Amino acid sequence: MLSMAANNGGVTTTVPAPGATHSGRGGLLRLSQPSREVLVAAGVAAGAVAVIYMWWHDTAGATVVGAGPFLTAGGRVTGLLGTYLIVVEVLLMARVTWLDRMIGMDRLAVWHRRNGEYAVSLLVAHAVLIIWGYALTAHAGLVGETKSVVLDYPDMLAATVGLGLLVGVGVLSARALRRRVSYHTWYFVHLYVYIALALSFAHQFNAGADFATHPLNRVIWAAMYGVVAALLVAYRVVKPLVQLARHRFVVVGTTNEAPGVISVYVSGRDLDQFPVEAGQFFMWRFLTRQGWWQAHPFSLSSAPNGRWLRLTAKSLGDYSSALRHLHPGTKVLLEGPYGAFTRDRRRRRKALMIGAGIGVAPLRALMEVLPARPGDMTFVYRAGDTAHLALRAELDELATRRGARVHYLVGSRADHPEYLAPDHILQMAPDVVDQDVFVCGPDSFTTLVRGSLRALGVPARQVHTESFEF
Repeated sequence: MLSMAANNGGVTTTVPAPGATHSGRGGLLRLSQPSREVLVAAGVAAGAVAVIYMWWHDTAGATVVGAGPFLTAGGRVTGLLGTYLIVVEVLLMARVTWLDRMIGMDRLAVWHRRNGEYAVSLLVAHAVLIIWGYALTAHAGLVGETKSVVLDYPDMLAATVGLGLLVGVGVLSARALRRRVSYHTWYFVHLYVYIALALSFAHQFNAGADFATHPLNRVIWAAMYGVVAALLVAYRVVKPLVQLARHRFVVVGTTNEAPGVISVYVSGRDLDQFPVEAGQFFMWRFLTRQGWWQAHPFSLSSAPNGRWLRLTAKSLGDYSSALRHLHPGTKVLLEGPYGAFTRDRRRRRKALMIGAGIGVAPLRALMEVLPARPGDMTFVYRAGDTAHLALRAELDELATRRGARVHYLVGSRADHPEYLAPDHILQMAPDVVDQDVFVCGPDSFTTLVRGSLRALGVPARQVHTESFEF
């Protein structure tokens, strides 16, 4: 029996109940997560190869003679690749449904962060190499050549401002700074990427050697911008507005679940026809006077039932703290649903769910719908104290109904460092190597659990995680 904090004995609830049924999806979703990621990454890499080929095709070898032309050629190819990756950057966060279903929004966010670092670095290299190459060719100084390029070349001043904006966004996205700013500040600063793209677009055609005299390249490049812009508008603007017009989402009530934890219930028309699954999340925008301009990500904490949707959030900032003051009838604009943390990821008969903090919200929703027979599911809930075991009554009721086991691991990390160690996980799930494992919680928690599962020999394809960081 597992030890618990004071006033809590080991908890294992097992009562036979009928399991849920599930019809799997076909197509690419049947591939493992690593396989889908490789497939999408190969598509992005193929685009980069095409960009390099365009540069190579338009670059006569005889012209790249000497240090100046060599640096200029390097500036051209880094500029093309950097711009291509910035467009990919926008696509990754356009929240395109099929891309989200293949990879998962949390993984796309990781790609977005890493790709942004490469893109900004390439564009900075582009500016430095071009000016350096021009200066050597013209036998001019770097300062004078920089002034000439920025002020005299067509649309170059706007492009310079755009590059400055991209560098600023990149600096703010560094982990050390990202954790010091609020979500909505980080979100709005990232909107400057669109301004940067607009400012730099014209100079590519007017000053870029690969476009100025190559009409086909201009058409291909403009089409790339146009397609990504259309996807962005369709999924980030049009789709949420269409959903609001059809379903008319409104707040119908709120409930305090634990100290600092609140659930918000949202209803609407024809919710039984709304395509959403347990484990997914929305960007929730409550249309109040103070909050209409902010959208924040929250997972569903209950499986969709055709009558209402529910989020459960912890008061970590002004926005989440204000949720308890929402009034019934408040309109809600939903972006989504997003996320691949769903039952479609299930590959094995048994499932282990491990959550901490508000990470139990999507896991509690999954617990309703995962196909399982009595004894096939195990739920592990890590919390600092019993007062913060949000949704505990619901978990116990679900455990009784689904025939699942629930383990509450309560106490501080200092007092119980063994809770998520490999041996302890093995006590709760002796055959964990043959189970799917769903993990959700803070990044440090997820990293710790993944390390323990790796030590136990659980295949990476059977470990499914959801991160709260964007």
